[in-house]
Amino acid sequence: MVGESAIPPEKVPHHIAIIMDGNGRWARSRGLPRLAGHRAGVENLRRILRACTEFEIRILTIYAFSTENWGRPEAEVRGLMNILETVIDRELNHLHANGVQLRHIGDLDGLSPTLQEKVLHAVEMTRNNDQLTLNIAFNYGGRQELIRAFRRIIEDGVPPGEIDETLIDYYLYTAGQPDPDMIVRTGGEMRLSNFLLWQASYAEYYSTPVFWPDFDRDQLLKAIEQFARRERRYGLVPSS
Repeated sequence: MVGESAIPPEKVPHHIAIIMDGNGRWARSRGLPRLAGHRAGVENLRRILRACTEFEIRILTIYAFSTENWGRPEAEVRGLMNILETVIDRELNHLHANGVQLRHIGDLDGLSPTLQEKVLHAVEMTRNNDQLTLNIAFNYGGRQELIRAFRRIIEDGVPPGEIDETLIDYYLYTAGQPDPDMIVRTGGEMRLSNFLLWQASYAEYYSTPVFWPDFDRDQLLKAIEQFARRERRYGLVPSS
């Protein structure tokens, strides 16, 4: 069972990826600046991490900052960088003590040298933890990830005939991890927004109008319940 639901363990997604959308609209609806919404979103992540542990989710990937987000107002971008640094400073020891393994997926270029150092330290400090893997997609773009993978394959001199899905998986940021079973998007939009384009090929998609700061444990449970009711066919015909 999961929570109050009679969901068998085999129906619980192993890997959930979340597009954490709606922070700005959440703030605007309350007459607050956009950065207040982003801070509320960070606070909500604590609740979702606890819920993932409760529901025995093994991997959580969050879309925190895309390669396109650099085009936002300078003050907002600077504020997001400060939020990430503050979160690392404030939460790292707690996450480590609770067995969370932190992984960064994306490009560190563009981040300040100090922030880069803190990200790398957090990854190294928690690398052996196995309670929950938290992939933080920061300065991440799905197309950028694929271009990077293809360039590295060419640089390594891999013969074209040896390039297959397994090889490409090896060159992605998520190498060694299973693809997400479910992509959750808060805020009501119905698009991937350049998120995990390769890995999400057969993920179940779940969109909710609930803004990310309000997407709590019960909302996550609703998403898991819907996932459990779906039949994953991977391009095949329905089972009899």
